This record gives sequence, C-alpha cells and structure tokens, in this order.
Amino acid sequence: MLVLYETPAGYALFTLLDDGKLEKPDSIWKDFETPEQANKTVKLRAFTKFENTTDALSAVTALVEGKLSKNLKEFLSKEISEKEMKKESLVVGDAKLGGAIAKKLNMKVLSDSTTLDLYRGIRNQLDSLLSGLSKSDLNAMVLGLSHSLSRYKLKFSPDKVDTMIVQAIALLDDLDKELNTYAMRVKEWYGWHFPEMTRLIIDNLAYAKIVKKMGFRANCSTTDMSDILPEELEQELKEASEISMGTEIADEDLENIHALCDQIISITEYRTQLYEYLKNRMNAIAPNLTALVGDLVGARLIAHAGSLMTLAKHPASTIQILGAEKALFRALKTKHDTPKYGLIYHASLIGQAGPKHKGKIARIVATKASLSVRVDALGETDTPDVGIAGRAKVESRLRVLEGHGGKSSGADRKAAGNAKNQKKHEFVASSSYNTSTDATVKASAPEKKRKAESDSEESEKKSKKEKKEKKDKKDKKEAVEDKKEKKEKKEKKEKKDKKEKK
Repeated sequence: MLVLYETPAGYALFTLLDDGKLEKPDSIWKDFETPEQANKTVKLRAFTKFENTTDALSAVTALVEGKLSKNLKEFLSKEISEKEMKKESLVVGDAKLGGAIAKKLNMKVLSDSTTLDLYRGIRNQLDSLLSGLSKSDLNAMVLGLSHSLSRYKLKFSPDKVDTMIVQAIALLDDLDKELNTYAMRVKEWYGWHFPEMTRLIIDNLAYAKIVKKMGFRANCSTTDMSDILPEELEQELKEASEISMGTEIADEDLENIHALCDQIISITEYRTQLYEYLKNRMNAIAPNLTALVGDLVGARLIAHAGSLMTLAKHPASTIQILGAEKALFRALKTKHDTPKYGLIYHASLIGQAGPKHKGKIARIVATKASLSVRVDALGETDTPDVGIAGRAKVESRLRVLEGHGGKSSGADRKAAGNAKNQKKHEFVASSSYNTSTDATVKASAPEKKRKAESDSEESEKKSKKEKKEKKDKKDKKEAVEDKKEKKEKKEKKEKKDKKEKK
C-alpha cells in the first residue's frame, strides 16, 4: 500500500510495509514512537521538490481546492506503474483530492478517518523519514508558504468585493448623519442673523450655497440666486430680508459660518459620488437583488449579513426580519406579535402597499429576494432577469391585494362574466299622471279605534302640559310676591331702628 504525503518542500510517496496495520488504526501510533519504529513501518519510495515558491503556492492552492495539479499527476504517473495502479491502493489525506486522483488515474484510493493516525505519525517523524531536510528548513518553508497562501486567498477572495459594499454603505450612513448635524448647526447659527430664511429654504445644500453666496443679510436684495433657487422663491427671500427681525453679526462670525458651509457642500458632493460608486458596485455584484429591492436596501442587507454568500444562506423568513432582531427577541420574551419586517421595509414595493397589506407584501418580497440573492451569489449569469421577473410578480400581487387589477379569483371571474352577459337597462320615460288610476282604501273598524285612541292620548298629554304650565306660572308669581313682602318688611324695620337711635 502506498501513502501520498504533501510537504512544503515537495511531494513524498511512502510505502506502507505492513498493510494490516490500518486494520487497527487505534494502535498505529505506537509504531511511530521512535524514528527506528517509523522507518520499519513506512519507507520513502520517491520524493520530488518544488522548483520555487510559485510552484509550491500553485500546488498547495490545488490541494486546498481538492484538485489534482499537473505536477502531482506527473509525479504519480512517473513513480507508479500501470500494473501497480491496478493492484496497489493509495492512501490520501484529503477526501476531495482522493476522489480526483481516483477519477483521473483509475486507482483505488483510501481517504477516510482510519488514516488520520498514520499521517499524524508520519508528520511527527518526518525528519528521520526524509533525509537531507532539516527541521529548521522545513519550518521556514512552512512559514513562507503559509504567508504566500494567505496573501493569495486575500487577493483572490470572492468576498472581497462584498467588503467594498459593506464599507461604502456604512460610510454613506455616517455621511448622512454628519450632514444632518452640520446643516442643523449652520441653520441655527445663521438663523440668529436671518431667521426667516430657515422657514423658506428647506434643502440643506441650497441653504449652505445661499449663505456662502449672499453673506450678510443686507446683500440679499442685490445678490443673484437664480442658479440656486426658482424665481418665485428668490423674490420671496428678498422680501423677507427687508423686514427681517434678525440680529447683526460680525465679519469673524460670517467667516466661521462660511467655513461650515464649505464643509456641507464638499461632503454633499462626496456623498453623491459615493452613492454612484455604490450603485455601480451593486449592479455589478448583485444585479437581481438590486432590481428587486433597490441598491440601498440591498447593500444594507448584505452589510447586515456580513457578505453576499452569508445572505444567500439565509432563508426568506430570516431576510424578512433582518435588522429587527431586538424587536423579535423582545416579542418572543413578552409573548407579543413578532415583527413583520426589518430592513426590507424600506423597499419601494412595500412602501407602495397599504397598511393592511404591508406584511403580506414583505413576505413575498423576502421570498423573491432570497431567490435573487442566491442567483447573484451562486449563479453564473450577470443579468438581472430573476430580479425583474420577481418584481413583476410582486407588483401583480400588490395590484390584486389593492383591488386595482391583476388576476382575480374564480368567483370574481364568474360574477364578472354574468354581469357581462346581462342586458343593459333601458330608461323608458313614464307617461303623464293619471288620477283615475288612484285607488283609495277605506279604514277598517280596528284602524278607526286605534286612531281614536291615539287622538285621546294626544289630548290628555296636551291638557297635562297646560296644567303644568299654569302651575309653574302661579308658583313663580307667589315666589315674587313673597320676596316683595319680605323686602318691604325689612325696609320698615330698618326705618324704625333708625328713628329709635335718633
């Protein structure tokens, strides 16, 4: 039985002297306790060195990917004859590499857990098994090759472009926060001089440009702002400057305000440039996801997941609530309703849906987004066909839910067909009024009785109401007379007391 062993210096082919040792893999480590025992267990048959670091890197890269490199194939074909390939078995450490060797060279390959102790023993006694290769040289080769392999992986990593998207969307959010802070500060700062301008100019960039161009409020009437504002708003701003209630500021104050305005203008321009870069990267890396949910939402989903491949591994239910983890765990803890959407809520398709249908549309969009991101991560095409088709289906479903068209149910189609087959109603003008066609119905005895009873009840109610009104008037009159008498008595008593005092 032959054993293939890969080292940083080259490929080594050993012969296992006793094939029965692999039948007891648990005790094979005892045969490698000393160099003498190791040499009695395996024997070096052939060894080929790498010519330079480039060959070593290409060989180890092929081994990592489980592929049979050209150098290894030539080495095995040269050292193992065709007869031996049919009779002998080859022990290989990596299962993928073993499958590639068995397919290309038609050999019996053994690469399972029973060979782990054998490779461990060879690695421990490699100095004695390979003559002319010291341990220090081997360690230096291991270190150099590991650095080269790490550099290669970093350079050709398929996830490295995702890192650019993650960093770009994070920087975009930071720029938005900084712009809002700076704009709020300049409006508050310059607002002491021209407070009416804050109400008229809403856009942050336009506000900064006008402050930079106008300077003091007194220059507003003579400043041309047609390249920044429309004519009506410019006229309104000039009228407001003439009756402004703001305080006066010094030249030094205006210099600092202008410096802050320069920062706002430069950051806004850089933000526009960064957004274009992010848009282009998203269209190149995740075209289907971008077509479905937009570039900003897609970039935030990728950034939250960590990479495009990680996002592709998430199911649709996870993509739907990605970004709402706190709300989810709080709902599970308090046994309330779980959230219906996370970052995906900002997609335009969900924004078009009504409040009642946002949850349904979010679930559909998450399902289509899961398919789209898997096509972007694992597919070979660069066209956004899947994303466009998914968006069309979501829009169709949205129209059905909102009742604006789309495919209807069977009952709705049946009702529509019946309505279509009905004849149109024709309006026929009525003839002139004929009094002879009127019919009168004589009142029966019970009806007369009911009528008499209702009349008597009404008369009783009326009489009671009149009596009550008379009584109320009488009571009021008596109360007024009593007050009058009391008042007269009081006046007489006061006069009498005055006379007695005199």
